[in-house]
Amino acid sequence: MADDDSRAGIRYADPSIVRYCDDAHAALDSGLLAAFSAPKQTGIPAIMVGKSEGRLLNLLVRLSGAKRAVEVGTLAGFSALQIARSLPKDGHLWTIENEPLHADVARQNIVDDGLGDRVEIVLADGPQGLAQIAPNGPFDLVFLDADKERYDVYAHWAIENLRPGGLILVDNAYFFGQLLDETDEAAAVRAMHVYVAAHCDSVCIPTPDGLVLGIKRS
Repeated sequence: MADDDSRAGIRYADPSIVRYCDDAHAALDSGLLAAFSAPKQTGIPAIMVGKSEGRLLNLLVRLSGAKRAVEVGTLAGFSALQIARSLPKDGHLWTIENEPLHADVARQNIVDDGLGDRVEIVLADGPQGLAQIAPNGPFDLVFLDADKERYDVYAHWAIENLRPGGLILVDNAYFFGQLLDETDEAAAVRAMHVYVAAHCDSVCIPTPDGLVLGIKRS
C-alpha cells in the first residue's frame, strides 16, 4: 500500500523508526559491529552502508546464489563481511580499496570474522584494481560503493564482466540529493543509471541513499 505522497518520495521514517527496524531485522553481532564501529575508532570516514542496507546486501547475495563477487570500495569491511558471509564455502569476494589504512582495518576485521580465505582485498585505485581481477571473471555479483565521479566507468566494467543473470548493485544512487545537478560527478552517476537500465532488468530501490539493483540480460 502506498499513497501519492510516498510515491512522490515523501518518507514516513524518522530516526526512531529506523532504529527500531534496524534492531528488529538487522541487529549486528560482534563481528559486524566491529567493522561497523571501526571508522569512528580509527579516523576512517563513517560512510559505510547502513545496518539495514548491509542486511539487504547479505540477503541479495543469498537469494542470487552468487559464488564470485566483486566490491569496489572496501572501507572498514562492513559491506564486505555482509557479502562474504552469504557466499558458499567455495565462494570468493574480491574487494578493491585504494587507501592503505582502510585496507588494513578491513583485513583485520575480515580475518577476525574467520573469512580471510574467502575475501581478497586488492589495494589499488578502482579501475586498476578491476583490471587486475578481471581474469577471474565472469562474476556473479558486483557491488559499487566508491568514488561517484567514476560510477559510469565502474558500471561499464561490471556489465562487461558479469555473467548473464548476474547482479549489479550500486549504492548512493541518489548522489546525496545532487543527482540532477549540472556537475561532472552527477553526470557520471546519471550515466551509470542509464547504462545499467540499458543492459539490465533494473530498479532503483528507494533506500535512504538509493540502491540500484540490476540483473544483466542474456
